[in-house]
Amino acid sequence: MTDSDDVCVLLPAMDEAATVAEVVSGFRDAGFSNVLVTDGGSDDDTREIAREAGARVVRQSGRGKGQAVREAVRDHVDAPYVLLADADATYDVADADAMLAPLRDGDADHVIGDRFADMRSGAMTRLNRVGNRLINLTFRAIHGEQYRDILSGYRAFTRASFLRMNLTADGFGIETEMAVECVKNRIPVRVVPITYRPRPNGSATNLHPVRDGGVIFLELYRKAKTNNPLFYFGSIGALSTTAGVVMAAYVLYRWIVRGVGHEIIAVGAVGATILGIQLLIFGVLADMILTLHREQLAHRERVSDGD
Repeated sequence: MTDSDDVCVLLPAMDEAATVAEVVSGFRDAGFSNVLVTDGGSDDDTREIAREAGARVVRQSGRGKGQAVREAVRDHVDAPYVLLADADATYDVADADAMLAPLRDGDADHVIGDRFADMRSGAMTRLNRVGNRLINLTFRAIHGEQYRDILSGYRAFTRASFLRMNLTADGFGIETEMAVECVKNRIPVRVVPITYRPRPNGSATNLHPVRDGGVIFLELYRKAKTNNPLFYFGSIGALSTTAGVVMAAYVLYRWIVRGVGHEIIAVGAVGATILGIQLLIFGVLADMILTLHREQLAHRERVSDGD
């Protein structure tokens, strides 16, 4: 075990009375004296139990995991390194040193724990597994990076790199948003295999797979606007153009075969096609501008490094 005075263990919590003591005690027994629990307004004894276990406890001003993480790092963390985990006892304290090693070695500023490397039986439902795989594939298609498990809640990062991110998600979309911001800001990332365990009996999850999954997909798409504008505008443009072509084909078929005209549908077909083509062109232009911007930033960095 390495010295941990430079690390703040951050545990966002909401109604985790059944597990928070085990998690806090585990990290403290492993030598992490700075354990911070941010409580999202629990209705149980989460705050009291966390304090008794030795954690520093603050009550976040808003709601949601994303808001808790942003507020904690900005206002309550002074350590240069942050180890982010959930308070539900699904992550293994034994993986902490491996998570922090790339930061201390200077190999990365952000580390993601890959739950799929050692996922224990019952840790994730089949629906959640499928959803996670789809989200990771979508992330790779849009942003061009393979982080394996962008929804992992076990993270380690430098406080400085976190403050460079433009984070707005309040709920479980925070993990996705951090992954996108790492790509956007070219923050060095490493993926570390970890163990992921099922929740203990009596502990209920705050995650709603369908609702939160939809939020995450929307977050991925929304972030594509500034990181992959060709996909963002091109996907809508392609759908609009396809709809216009299908409507036009229907109108033409009805006119040739039945001799029936559909003027309103024809107008809609022309409008959808024109809109789609314009969006595709806009996506291409936006992508060119983004490419030039990145080249200018890279040039400035090379000049700065030369100085």
